[in-house]
Amino acid sequence: KARSSSASSSLHVQGMALSFSSSSPSVLGNGRPTSRASCGPQPRPSEHCFFLGRSSSPLAPCQIVTNLHQVDPFQHKLQERSGIEPKKTKVRIGVVDNLATDDPLVLSSSRLEGDNDPPHPPLVSALKAAAKQNVASFHFPGHNRGRAAPSSLAGVIGINPFRHDLPELPELDNLFSPEGPILDAQKQAAELFGSSQTWFLVGGTTCGIQASIMATCSPGDTLILPRNSHLSATSAMVLSGVVPKYIMPEYNSKWGIAGSIDVAQVEKALSDLENEGRKAAGVFVTSPTYQGVCSNIYELSRLSHSHGIPLIVDEAHGAHLGFHSHLPASALQQGADIAVQSTHKVLCSLTQSSMLHMSGNIVDRERICKCLQTLMSTSPSYLLLASLDAARAQLSENPGVLFSKPIDLSVMAKELIEEVPGVTLLDSSSFSNCSTMDPLRLTLGFWQLGLSGYEADEILDRDHGIVCELVGSRYITFALNLGTHKEHIQRLVSGIKCLSVASTAKSIEGTMNNGDFGPFNDVEMAMSPRDAFFINKRKASIEDCPGKICGELICPYPPGIPLLMPGEIITERALDYLMQVKKDGELITGASDPLLSSLTVCTV
Repeated sequence: KARSSSASSSLHVQGMALSFSSSSPSVLGNGRPTSRASCGPQPRPSEHCFFLGRSSSPLAPCQIVTNLHQVDPFQHKLQERSGIEPKKTKVRIGVVDNLATDDPLVLSSSRLEGDNDPPHPPLVSALKAAAKQNVASFHFPGHNRGRAAPSSLAGVIGINPFRHDLPELPELDNLFSPEGPILDAQKQAAELFGSSQTWFLVGGTTCGIQASIMATCSPGDTLILPRNSHLSATSAMVLSGVVPKYIMPEYNSKWGIAGSIDVAQVEKALSDLENEGRKAAGVFVTSPTYQGVCSNIYELSRLSHSHGIPLIVDEAHGAHLGFHSHLPASALQQGADIAVQSTHKVLCSLTQSSMLHMSGNIVDRERICKCLQTLMSTSPSYLLLASLDAARAQLSENPGVLFSKPIDLSVMAKELIEEVPGVTLLDSSSFSNCSTMDPLRLTLGFWQLGLSGYEADEILDRDHGIVCELVGSRYITFALNLGTHKEHIQRLVSGIKCLSVASTAKSIEGTMNNGDFGPFNDVEMAMSPRDAFFINKRKASIEDCPGKICGELICPYPPGIPLLMPGEIITERALDYLMQVKKDGELITGASDPLLSSLTVCTV
């Protein structure tokens, strides 16, 4: 599970670790440790109802069942919404071993073996056929279709993953020059997601963001982007030689969470660049954030296009958006030119598999192809590729209703948690201009109970077996998905109630720091991220750092927005801010010296 304390300053390209500071252990926790203007764009007309984005009418409030001993409130509410009682689905051994589920949406009939099976997704079908071949294999990988699979791993996951772990055989197509099943699979994905072209990624959304920036910007160009963007955006600037024009997201100091990007901020950045005689090559934003906060992509795309530049959206957490009337519209539906999605986060592909979607004609398709070929492995995993094809097929079976159950569970969970004393729920009112949030993200604060996010998470994990997605100093974020069940929600609500009762019984006084560690935006850039990456560096004592050029990325949590970036001048004010954060015991990542007695600086 992601932690805001788990972070890495290493940038990975073709297996080579790149680091602003060789001794720096961490920077941004999974890239998005604490964060990701009107956020409610009007839905654009579409002939498919599930592409309309958010519904004009909210979910009807669920009736609270008063007698919990007589009626199961979770089952009652599900039946109340659907009118259909979920049935157990028995799955034949060999398809999904010994599995029964009360969720017919997850294991639909089209994936159960039978006489009237529909055809498999194209790449899944090709991989299945190739694995069944009775051949003498004289090709890679070395486990030889599982014949020499390491017993320690085969004993855990079985032999089938090895049998299907095949190289680029002719019948399996070529990822960088697709003509067969990969091409068919990508075309079907493009049709489903509404793009002009879709690329399958085996390097995660990281390589997709790097390729998108490299394909739209040239060395010396300026890119407008939030200061708390994923680390892959920083590594893309190192690779491409792009110069950043940073903007600040909205920030809630009580939660320690960054929100959406205001259109006015981008407009001002464009105007400032014009006054300096420069022109932006593109705009990059993250939407939704880790906590599900969405920016107004429709207005951002209109603004970008009015200046003749593309809008790139890091939509890592939003591959499911647009596929239900109660989900926000997707970036593509709102006019984005490029959207990069982590298909494995909320949809059901394997970890590390993502998709890059392109729309419109502003971005050069061939340049994206070349950038992806530069960044991705020439030995892509067909298990990852086939999982993308399978996730697309799963979503296309019932695209308008597939997420009905997890959305219902989320609404019920929030209603029940709101009744728990001392627990605060993050919602759109937490941000001044945000009206759109992903309902499948549940972010809770425990400061009224005198608990930090880390303390609450430790109790929930240790005593109740509840594993969250993300922990911050003041909150915990839980991610709901197609595999979330009623029992999971029951355990979560029960655990939170126990935590509330125990904390109240002890009469714990609030221990959370209420100081406002908002974004620090008094920065001056001396050199580009690329120049700062390649230049020689040295350690300097903290007293000698003012006026020097920072050689590492220093990020305190909260606010989860970098205080110092490579290439920026270290000021007395920045150091005072850093020392105050340290004094108050907040988390600081990226510093090569955890004691902060020294910083890595550029030698000039």
